Amino acid sequence: MIKIGIIGCGKIAQVRHIPEYAANPNAQLAAYYDLNPARAAELAKKYGGKAYPSVDELLAVRDIDAVSVCTANTSHAEISIAALKACKHVLCEKPMATTLPDCEAMVQAARETGRYLMLGHNQRLAKAHVKARELIAGGLIGDIVSFRTTFGHSGPETWSVDPGKNVWFFDKNKAAMGAMADLGIHKTDLIHFLTGQTVVETTARLVTLDKRDASGSLIGVDDNAICIYRLSGGAVGTMTASWTFYGAEDNSTVIYGTQGILRLYDDPTYSIKVTTRAGDTILYEIDKIQTNDQQTKSGVIDAFIDCLVNHHEPEISGAEVLKTMRVIFASIESSQTGHSVAVQQA
Repeated sequence: MIKIGIIGCGKIAQVRHIPEYAANPNAQLAAYYDLNPARAAELAKKYGGKAYPSVDELLAVRDIDAVSVCTANTSHAEISIAALKACKHVLCEKPMATTLPDCEAMVQAARETGRYLMLGHNQRLAKAHVKARELIAGGLIGDIVSFRTTFGHSGPETWSVDPGKNVWFFDKNKAAMGAMADLGIHKTDLIHFLTGQTVVETTARLVTLDKRDASGSLIGVDDNAICIYRLSGGAVGTMTASWTFYGAEDNSTVIYGTQGILRLYDDPTYSIKVTTRAGDTILYEIDKIQTNDQQTKSGVIDAFIDCLVNHHEPEISGAEVLKTMRVIFASIESSQTGHSVAVQQA
């Protein structure tokens, strides 16, 4: 039985991590920490285990095998590295960290301690995305020429455990980045996953167009990110992340190939829709994409526990996600300088 500690007991922990651990027969919820002690105590009472007054005290418990880090963005690196050094495996929420050196330090800590570091990039586990990767690799739409991928909704202020215009997502001191870190990370990583290629150049604009805090001032982080990516195979496409889609959530991706077009989560009925160059249509009714209002099992927790039970490196490892983080920080640089930026993929 894998004993789990939860560090940060906000919305993502409450709707995804905790209930999915509780449903996994190989996991046991054992410990909780939150800046709000009453919240941690309430969850301990509901799911079993003990609430701890500090991260250090939780990490000092020897029989805790692994932790989920579900805190604000700027604390991810410090807590994850401390957990790894305390001989805990780590599942960290995205974004991995808020600086590239911190991301690299997390990967190094996992390597040095021999513990697993996994990131919660659940889009890789969506069934239609897994199938689409197989179809693309099999040559169904030929060589990739272009793409567009979008993740947009009305923002985190209604979804947070403490809803309102002063959510931590809007606070630059806690979040560091906005829609790019919240949503753009998912879609950038997805393009790597679907194509088997990496982004090698980005031309980006990260802007704050509409979101305002309780004082009426524009928030301190981006509410929209629009990027043009060039892939290692030569394809060029766009990635859009937005907190200002005030209507239906958009979580779609379209891949344009030399032999056809593949659409993902772009149709209300069919999660994959392929139109071939010859004029044929191929439809796959596989699943529905998660939305903020329609939460379904992510698969992240089960994948993490499987790594621990069967002793194998997670597919969504820190080292793998580091490729995505390099694109994110290059995009921030591009937006700040007004120039295209080459992504240095080590």
